[in-house]
Amino acid sequence: MTEAYVKSEISGKTQVIEFFHPSSNSLPGAILSDIANAITEAGKNDNARCILLKSRGDRAFCAGASFDELVAIKDAEGGLEFFTGFAKVINAIRTCPKLVIGRVQGKAVGGGVGIASAVDYCFATQHSAIKLSELAIGIGPFVVGPAVERKMGKSAFTELAIDASEWRSAEWAAQRGLYNYVGADIAKMDAELSQFISRVEKYSPEAIGELKTIFWLGTEHWNDLLVDRAKISGRLVLSDFTINAINKFKSK
Repeated sequence: MTEAYVKSEISGKTQVIEFFHPSSNSLPGAILSDIANAITEAGKNDNARCILLKSRGDRAFCAGASFDELVAIKDAEGGLEFFTGFAKVINAIRTCPKLVIGRVQGKAVGGGVGIASAVDYCFATQHSAIKLSELAIGIGPFVVGPAVERKMGKSAFTELAIDASEWRSAEWAAQRGLYNYVGADIAKMDAELSQFISRVEKYSPEAIGELKTIFWLGTEHWNDLLVDRAKISGRLVLSDFTINAINKFKSK
């Protein structure tokens, strides 16, 4: 299969949401919208006790923003619309009354790091290195920044945001709270993930809902904050610096 998709299906008492894009699971606007909608709908499904968010494949979890869509943005309104897609995904996870569990089987870049930061509990493999590459192309991790900072702390977020060209290992990310489990390979990760989900499925939905409120206390303003951040990215993506930088990356 080579066409991008987002699919959501129930497995036992877990709603499994899987996304795919042939360009290393990058995130065009349509995929972002579908992920956000799938999470919102899963939150309303009384048959689901938790949500598993994953991508297809065995190498890249998520390459972040789609370069094709970035270079196609022609005005600030289009930029705002695109980057608001990341805000919608983060806010969908934040406001979902169910635990959202992440499965990061490979490298995560930019928005992929934002998704890994936003989920409530995250499993990864030793190959799940991370990078916030936005500054290298003239923008910055403005929309995902609050989620990354909340999960990893200001120091780790600052390091990732400034050193935008270098990877940080899965172990580095786990030490700073991004990953809750790091397995040697996908098989080991999935074995632990399966056992974890079987436990979560037995928890009280009401108790989980109350915990989610506590976990995200103090983020009630994010509906507005992340849109304001999207405006910054939407403006910067129109600069000659960013256009030239993206074209250089695409030509490699």
